[in-house]
Amino acid sequence: MTAYSITGLAVEPFRPFFGLAEAALAAHGIVRIRADAPTGYPCRVLLADARPGETLLLLNHEYQSAASPYRGRHAIFVNEAATAPARFENEVPAILSQRKAIALRAFDRAGMMIDADLVPGAEVEATLLRLLDNAKTEYLHAHNPARGCFATRIDRA
Repeated sequence: MTAYSITGLAVEPFRPFFGLAEAALAAHGIVRIRADAPTGYPCRVLLADARPGETLLLLNHEYQSAASPYRGRHAIFVNEAATAPARFENEVPAILSQRKAIALRAFDRAGMMIDADLVPGAEVEATLLRLLDNAKTEYLHAHNPARGCFATRIDRA
């Protein structure tokens, strides 16, 4: 079996925005959201849904910085309580496995997409292992397909 790791985004780029007033956030194109349900507010640092009442920053993030046609940015949530990224070794976090569907995209060293699949959350691990079995796959991205949001990056461990 191919060993893999799933790691949340580094918190440092987002920390300067934690606790800022709404006007200061707006100047950066950021909106503060208060979670009002146990799902639907997935933090990309903690790789977990925020609990009702927790605050998150909704901001634009460059998740694919490769100099390729697949370079990409989109909105993500970051929980203001995040202190360090979550890391999962050979384990799929619930934020992926419990979703109705997840899009998995395989990229090569040049940042070109070489394969992709749309699967129910329960099939994420089997699919990511299949995609990582391709020697040309350098890394994977997981996306929430309904809104197109980047969920996380998956690497060989």
